[in-house]
Amino acid sequence: MSHSATGGGGPLPVTVLLVEDDEVIRRSVAMALERYGYRVATAGDGLTGLELFRAGGHDLLLLDVMLPGLDGIGLCRRIRETSMAPVLMMSARGDDLDVISGLEAGADDYVVKPVDTAVLVARIRSLLRRATYPPTAPPAPPGAPAAAGAAVHRPDPRHHHGARLRFGDLVIDTGGLEVFLAGEPIALAPTELRLLLEFAAYPGIVLDRETLLRTVWDYDWDGDSRVVDLCVQRLRKKVGAGRIETVRGFGYKLRR
Repeated sequence: MSHSATGGGGPLPVTVLLVEDDEVIRRSVAMALERYGYRVATAGDGLTGLELFRAGGHDLLLLDVMLPGLDGIGLCRRIRETSMAPVLMMSARGDDLDVISGLEAGADDYVVKPVDTAVLVARIRSLLRRATYPPTAPPAPPGAPAAAGAAVHRPDPRHHHGARLRFGDLVIDTGGLEVFLAGEPIALAPTELRLLLEFAAYPGIVLDRETLLRTVWDYDWDGDSRVVDLCVQRLRKKVGAGRIETVRGFGYKLRR
């Protein structure tokens, strides 16, 4: 990404594609983001949003779930056919079904409307930092402080970049960022891959939700831990239900 990850200080402002059918919400969110230095392109329906996306030049997409024509879930799926750009979904209800559907379609995170501007900007900044620093290696140990301006994910000395990590019939190629189950490749969304890499760096070790929010979602504030639970559910469906164990009252761990 050639743009500034914070909307300022770089050669060009970050461009957000906002797709929202409610004109009042669309205008208010766009104005709020512009005050933070973001450049905002807007669309009032899913098909127009898809056309704008295909025209290119967007660093992040902010999609409402309920859209006329092509809804936000369908739009996210179409985007994921050709792009791994960060996608943040907006849900009026915040129901688990909306969130699960969005994550399944390839969204990276979600916010509930009405959207608090400070929360929205914090989520956008986190997603842009993650897009700037892709998961090329397992992250630093849980709780390790990040150096100012440094990437959140840093090499773990126990694993060389490019290693193929094996957990039974689950194989993770950390160099090619590919995952195989029983010899067959499985498709993971970017957030699912980051989550799996985090677990794989510490097999058998319980990782709590706060640690996962910090290392996978790059939250430097108290985020909604529900997104962790829902993403773990999605990951289990792809790598095996018993692969990631819930430790009640603490968090999750990857079985060795």
